[in-house]
Amino acid sequence: MNTVEKTILFSFLLQGVCCRDFSISLPEKIEALSGSCVIIKCTFEIEAKYDTNLTESDATGLWLKDETDVNINLVFNSRDPKHNPFKGKITGKLHEKNCTTVFYNVSSNHNGKYYFRIESGALKYTYTEKNKKKFSTINVIESPPKRTVKLYVEQKEVQDQEEVLEGSSVSLRCSAETLCSSPPPTLTWSSTPRIPLNESSRQQELISDLNFTAAHRHHRVTFTCTITYQILDKNKTAQDSITLHVQYAPKISPSSSCNRTDVTECFCEVDGNPSPELEWHLSGRPVTNSSDTFISEERLSSTVLRSSITLHQSLTHTSLQCVGNNTHGTERKLFQLLPSVSHSNHSSVMIGVAVAAVLVIMFCVITWICVRLSTKWKAQNEAADTYASLQLSAPPSEYETLNIKRDDTQ
Repeated sequence: MNTVEKTILFSFLLQGVCCRDFSISLPEKIEALSGSCVIIKCTFEIEAKYDTNLTESDATGLWLKDETDVNINLVFNSRDPKHNPFKGKITGKLHEKNCTTVFYNVSSNHNGKYYFRIESGALKYTYTEKNKKKFSTINVIESPPKRTVKLYVEQKEVQDQEEVLEGSSVSLRCSAETLCSSPPPTLTWSSTPRIPLNESSRQQELISDLNFTAAHRHHRVTFTCTITYQILDKNKTAQDSITLHVQYAPKISPSSSCNRTDVTECFCEVDGNPSPELEWHLSGRPVTNSSDTFISEERLSSTVLRSSITLHQSLTHTSLQCVGNNTHGTERKLFQLLPSVSHSNHSSVMIGVAVAAVLVIMFCVITWICVRLSTKWKAQNEAADTYASLQLSAPPSEYETLNIKRDDTQ
């Protein structure tokens, strides 16, 4: 940089310092929740000649409401907090030109325009609306403002009427104004019907992201974000909801099955979005209504279709397929049809089973009788043997003894 460029730059800087004027930065509109607090973010600038007057020990911040008459409209004085109509605190450092202020226990009396005034020694200045609307308007609300839930798919915002494809990465974002409350407000998610939620939150702002991969079970699920403020031991809440619409390929219900008696009756239930079409294929070929087949359909909901088929002809080892399809894919279910059993064969089988059962019963009865007789005969034989043994081992009677002696004397 040459001497001329340095001179020009210095002159511009000097002009900026010398021409510095009174100015202030305030939010144009502020919403405050009744019973809570309100924060006015504020910075100001002064003319350069007053720089030496703005000191930490002397600087005083004042707030005027609706008008700029200090004697009538003063509602807050940082030097006299006990006698202020509105309780609050200047949290910024005035000597560093930061006039950020908090008012506590906000009520409807706080509705209105607020003007800032700085006093420090010879420096006394009110930032009025003559200086391009240099005021803030506070609007006190009784209930929290309604939240807004936005849908993002693959990190791109999606409009309400657009649908989500199954398998997409979905994010539902709920954001809220922090307002001013203690403790800070909380954001929570819920769903109808209830499903497990995997929530991730960003804490640097009052933002909550609900992230998941879209699946068919999310179709027509309503997600609700609720913000809760704790005000004077009471909770004030606001919420917003969004209903997700998921498009997915057909899915055939596992309960689909067949039943065979005189005829073959099968049903197939398929779920898909957009609503799927359903076909029956017999041995690989499409089947339609005829003298041998009858097909009926019933739409159970906007996404579920149920179809039944009745086959009157005799089929042996024939394959039957249920085929569901929509713009997102096709799904098939195979039914193996075994040969039907005729009435004569069925009767023969039943007779054979009955005869076998009778034979088994007869065998059991005969066996039981034999066992009983065998036990009885054994018991009788044992009794006879015992009697004989007793006869042989019994001592001679007196009559026999006398006869024996008589024989000996003779």
